[in-house]
Amino acid sequence: MTQEELAEAVDVTRQTIIALEQGRYNPSLLLAYKITNALKRRHIEEVFDLEK
Repeated sequence: MTQEELAEAVDVTRQTIIALEQGRYNPSLLLAYKITNALKRRHIEEVFDLEK
């Protein structure tokens, strides 16, 4: 899945996805769940590192 496709699937900009990937932005809980679902994962911890 491209950044653009993910951004479209969760209704944010591609720049938001880039910021998330670079660790410059922490998503809301709702956005984290949307991204997790869009990536077909079951748990947020599979997508986001909660230790940081």
